Amino acid sequence: MSDLIEGYLGKTEEGKKSRLPAKLDFMQSFTGGFLALFMWGHMLFVSSILISKDFMYTITKFFEGSFIFNEGQPIIVSIIAFIVFVIFIVHAALGMRKLPSNFKQYQVMKAHAKSMNHDDTKLWFTQAFTGFAMFFLGSVHLYIIMTHADAIGPYESADRVWSEYMWPLYILLLLAVEFHGTIGLYRLCVKWGWFDGENPKATRKTLKKVKWSLTVFFLVLGFASLAAYMKIGMENAANGTVGQKYTPTASVIEYKITNKSVGGIA
Repeated sequence: MSDLIEGYLGKTEEGKKSRLPAKLDFMQSFTGGFLALFMWGHMLFVSSILISKDFMYTITKFFEGSFIFNEGQPIIVSIIAFIVFVIFIVHAALGMRKLPSNFKQYQVMKAHAKSMNHDDTKLWFTQAFTGFAMFFLGSVHLYIIMTHADAIGPYESADRVWSEYMWPLYILLLLAVEFHGTIGLYRLCVKWGWFDGENPKATRKTLKKVKWSLTVFFLVLGFASLAAYMKIGMENAANGTVGQKYTPTASVIEYKITNKSVGGIA
């Protein structure tokens, strides 16, 4: 580990080693790892719609602090989204240090990559491209969540996906996030020597298989979830109920029983 860090150390004007490049590199790795794991958790939360609308509604209210506040507070989600957005921007800024600063540098890097024909180098280019796309796509998504935290739910999210025409953006964002995140975690494991064991070369092959398995799993899960939201959104549009907030089944049953009881007394 120390040898690897030393490789990232720069030189100051006095000829002394500067630890700033190593610290920035560590910060980039930390923020990237956090964001990748967060996105996996986020994907599992979003996919709750595949179980039921009520389950998705319950998860939404949980993140709004319903275990503390009766109805939940959407501002909590806005705060979480803001924190993630700040980390996202910091990670993007740190990542830009590694990108070519002009087209000539890009051509040189591409020529070297082509001559080496190295799989990990190709993965780096894929990660760089998806990271560039995520900077724009992810910023839009996070801004919407920050400013419309009260419009998250089975119906509200579905209407945003379908009736507000966000599904093309989410398709592109899903592809960018899953490729960028899984490649990033794979490169972190290789870069910092995690799970190396006695045979780093064999470990790298195993990690690559795990990486592709996770990519396929989360892409399938993501597209299945997106399709579910689009279906609900289409149904709302056809029924003329776009913009209607979701009412959980338990509340509907309770409302009907209450009304029936009051009607019987009357």
